[in-house]
Amino acid sequence: MYQQEREQALAKTALALMSECGVRPTPDNFELFYTYASGGNPDLGKAMDALVASRHPFTTAILEDLRSQCLSTARTTQALDNASIGVTATLSAVMQKLEAAGRDAGDYGRTLSRASGELGAELSPADLRRFMDRLIAETRAVETRTNALEKELRASSEQVNRLKAQLDDVRRESLTDGLTGVANRKAFDTEFAAAISEANRSSEPLCLLMCDIDHFKRFNDNWGHQTGDRVLQLVAQGLSENLKGRDTVARFGGEEFAVILRQTSLANAAGLADLLRNYVQSKKLVKKSTGETLGTITISIGVALLSRNDSTASLIQRADACLYRAKHSGRNRVVSEDQSAGAETTAA
Repeated sequence: MYQQEREQALAKTALALMSECGVRPTPDNFELFYTYASGGNPDLGKAMDALVASRHPFTTAILEDLRSQCLSTARTTQALDNASIGVTATLSAVMQKLEAAGRDAGDYGRTLSRASGELGAELSPADLRRFMDRLIAETRAVETRTNALEKELRASSEQVNRLKAQLDDVRRESLTDGLTGVANRKAFDTEFAAAISEANRSSEPLCLLMCDIDHFKRFNDNWGHQTGDRVLQLVAQGLSENLKGRDTVARFGGEEFAVILRQTSLANAAGLADLLRNYVQSKKLVKKSTGETLGTITISIGVALLSRNDSTASLIQRADACLYRAKHSGRNRVVSEDQSAGAETTAA
């Protein structure tokens, strides 16, 4: 009874907080605020305390980031725990079946040994018939148990494969941004560290693009957060469609995206960045219900090349500095770190 009352109180608190913060009462948002109200997720509590205290608006991008950063880990941990329990139970059942099969085989072996001894004695036709009937019955019983064991082991194998598929799905989900479908920040951090390590070993160039949607707040303010979501999805799609297989596009946070370009020189990276900028700019944002054009999406991009002593943080910092220059010199442009302040690649 107490547990039910506590859950109802937490639900009321979560809904009240959502109303106070101007957050839509969707199932995903309710889960986020319910978890916050329960106090069971310290990382989420710390992040949301800061937002509530500063009265920062809970935009769709921020809510998605909170879910991705604070809830996906908990979901992954729970899924791993469930899978671990399932695998342990399946393996335990398999071991019991194999032990039983071993006992059956031992019993059948002893039956054959006794039969061999009996055959050495003088047997009447009636005794011989009874002996053969008993041996046939034992053989058939072992055959039946063996067939049953094969079916059970096959079912166990299928169960393990299902658990593996579930784990693969959870892993993909934990590394994917739920809104845009590209890699999330966790996946980016892993891929970026691996790309730097690989580039240092091979001496191949590695570049990083930091991309930011220009005037993103205007889309949210003028047409609502659903339009803002659509802008994020369109930019993610535009970046992904123009990259080759080994490159990685990730949502870095909010309206910012990062692109890892393996085996790519600074000049080629800057050229690709401008292609991405032009591609995004060519897409019109249209309201489906009316056909009204809501505007053109543009992005600014900073480009940096891995140097010998770079860490992940230093390369991100330099790409961010280039992005800052692009934003503050007019937006809708590309700035690479080998360019002077006045030599940015601008829109045509």
